[in-house]
Amino acid sequence: MTLTLKDMAPEGIMIAGGGRAVLLQIAHPGVGYGVVQHSNFATEPLKRLHGTLTYIYALTNGTPRQAAKVVEGVSKAHQPVRSAGGADHPAYDARDPELQLWVAATLYDSAILVYENIFGPLNRADAENIYREYALLGTALGMPEERWPGSRAEFRDYWYDAAARLRVDPPVREVAAQLMRPRNVPLYLKTAMPIARTLTAGMLPAKLREAYGPEVFGGAYGTRQDLEYRALMASCGVVLPKIPLAVRHAPMRYYLSRLR
Repeated sequence: MTLTLKDMAPEGIMIAGGGRAVLLQIAHPGVGYGVVQHSNFATEPLKRLHGTLTYIYALTNGTPRQAAKVVEGVSKAHQPVRSAGGADHPAYDARDPELQLWVAATLYDSAILVYENIFGPLNRADAENIYREYALLGTALGMPEERWPGSRAEFRDYWYDAAARLRVDPPVREVAAQLMRPRNVPLYLKTAMPIARTLTAGMLPAKLREAYGPEVFGGAYGTRQDLEYRALMASCGVVLPKIPLAVRHAPMRYYLSRLR
């Protein structure tokens, strides 16, 4: 049976790639400065995480009504999110198909990285199917379907070209620090943040990890941190596949229940 996005998205461990995806997103100047000017990370650091997870779960595993409700809500939220360009940054419009493509691309690339680390490499048929289906995360918001690269090989070309233009300016680094070292969050989340920082730092490309720097991750990333990251991934790879699906899919059920 071919693996589908409906099978992959509910895996709770996929949340582990969320920090990586967001840091990749805001390193794109077009996204980063939009977030700087319109972000509420400092006062509501969980809002973006809740919104992204609700969006993904509704599109992949929700009812048509839930999916339509989420798309409508995100579209309305994006309408006023625009800013003029400046001397050091481009103009920003949350409805820009190129930026929607980049955001969807970071979600896809991060999801594949996490899934294959935990459950093993996908076979070619599954990999191609999952790749095609991930276009939905962009097209649901209005990105033309033809903007999604036609194959995984074309996606790699797009990815490396886009990644070469990423940069971390001081305002973007400050937003990243608010995300990775939040203050206004429940105690349980504060307790989990060291693990989240280790996973996020370990999964980021080395150049981008260095650009964000120790103020985002709570210290320099060296051999010890890399060993911790690899040990975490290896442990999850042994334990998680043995856990019942009902437990692994609990986050999805929670977020879909909120939509009701």
